[in-house]
Amino acid sequence: MATFHDLDLPKSLQKALDELGFETPTPIQVKSMPVILSGRDMMGIAQTGTGKTFAYLLPILKQWKFAKTDTPRVVIIVPTRELVVQVAEEVEKLSKYMSIRTLAVYGGVNINTQKNLVYEGVDILVGTPGRLMDLALDNVVRFDALQKLVIDEFDEILNLGFRFQVTSILSMMKAKRQNILFSATMTDDVDEMLNDFFDFPEEVTLAASGTPLEKIKQLGYHVPNFLTKINLLKHLLESNEDMNRVLVFVNNKKTADILMEQIDETFPGQFGVIHSNKSQNYRLNTMATFQDGGLRGIVTTDVMARGLDISDVSHVINMEFPEVEEQYIHRIGRTGRADKTGIAISFIGPKEEELQIEAELLMEKEIEILSMPEHIEIAERLLEFEKERKKVKFLLKKPKLDGAGAFHDKKDKNKKVNLGGPGKRNPKKTEPRNRNAEKKKAQKRKRGK
Repeated sequence: MATFHDLDLPKSLQKALDELGFETPTPIQVKSMPVILSGRDMMGIAQTGTGKTFAYLLPILKQWKFAKTDTPRVVIIVPTRELVVQVAEEVEKLSKYMSIRTLAVYGGVNINTQKNLVYEGVDILVGTPGRLMDLALDNVVRFDALQKLVIDEFDEILNLGFRFQVTSILSMMKAKRQNILFSATMTDDVDEMLNDFFDFPEEVTLAASGTPLEKIKQLGYHVPNFLTKINLLKHLLESNEDMNRVLVFVNNKKTADILMEQIDETFPGQFGVIHSNKSQNYRLNTMATFQDGGLRGIVTTDVMARGLDISDVSHVINMEFPEVEEQYIHRIGRTGRADKTGIAISFIGPKEEELQIEAELLMEKEIEILSMPEHIEIAERLLEFEKERKKVKFLLKKPKLDGAGAFHDKKDKNKKVNLGGPGKRNPKKTEPRNRNAEKKKAQKRKRGK
């Protein structure tokens, strides 16, 4: 098997890799290297947890040469703030013994601070689409020296509604550049963007779209409602000591807060919560505490399902089944990373069974359904978001025939036809008025007198 030493990397880059403890490249890293080094555009299709970040960073850094410029030579666009921070940290680790200025820019923090950092000079700029567009429109970020554009998690960027921002950024860049694109799935939106903005990128595919990681054991329970799901989660956490690094996914921020309040009552101080309403510092600090072992688990929305490399996650719990089947793949991919095994457990409500089937069809693999433990309390009460919303029918009021209502008949006195006054009820036919003719008639009358 090839090692990183076989890739003929510069000594400074190899030394950084050795210190990080990486010895063997992943398949996507091996496949991407020659394509990126050739300078051709590339579209990499690889599922999460396969080493995509190093797949583009290693060849970029292998070719790195000093250039006297303060504007970015490499721009990396990723969908979330957390991923920006993570990718920038990876660049800094790999370029530890190289003279490279790396900067991360994202929303939720003071833009003026980031502007000042850009003015100081940057070589590799990592950012979210929105903040990059803002800085470029203000003419703070310039692309005069740009050589390579990397868009990672391309499908998720478009799924989050950043197409306008990405196209705006592309319109400000010079045409002569190398485009390196990575996506976990090849969606219709990704395909359309490739056709519109990129010239026949070479496709590097590691696995078919939707293929699950084989090292993840997928289990499920059919659970009648959300309060019963909470009871089941508490039971599993109490009875399984090996559930020591857990990510618990829900579908929205409100549900995340409800669940966090319930878990914190039973396991005080052991869990954190992350979603888009939390401040950037809070989210980063919670992630760092979890990574360092200070938290047993995190309750989160799909903001953490993409790209984030949190090591040694033992279990992924889907409290709610994701509404998009591909998202299930991304969620469970938070565990079983870097050649380790992992367990994904889904709590499937009656209305979520169809979503389960769609995910199984995409994966071509069935989730193993377990029986509910006998002593779990089955709650009867439904939370507000579970209740069937009654459809309110707005009926148009029909005209009433009794003279009342908005469309009543006219009163008898108003039913007469207006003929324009007494002199016009039997109008006589008149010739069009002609002032010249009238003058001639008047003159004749004067001569007759």
